[in-house]
Amino acid sequence: MSIQVISNDRALASLVSSGTVAIPLSEPACQLRTLDVAITDRPAVDTGFWECSEGQFRRAVDTGEVMYIFEGSGSFMPDSDDEPTIEFKAGDTLFFPPFTRGVWDIREKVRKLYVMV
Repeated sequence: MSIQVISNDRALASLVSSGTVAIPLSEPACQLRTLDVAITDRPAVDTGFWECSEGQFRRAVDTGEVMYIFEGSGSFMPDSDDEPTIEFKAGDTLFFPPFTRGVWDIREKVRKLYVMV
């Protein structure tokens, strides 16, 4: 096993343009930059860094997700009437169960570390 250390500066410098969000709700569509991180002996684990510009879009992910917000702020409005809008900012950690649906509102460019579960 080899421990990987990815400094914040290296992660920022390594982010690659990944186009726009899948289901934009604002104009212009949110722009994405990403860095996939491979974990030795766990090729099926989907993890990495993700950055998104300001705007709104629908979450279109079926898997669960754990994320740590490094930078930025916004909110997530779940489709379920039973759940309140979630406000988040740099330093927050969010846990999304599988099939969480709703709308992201990115007010300040967001950069996060994510692990799909």
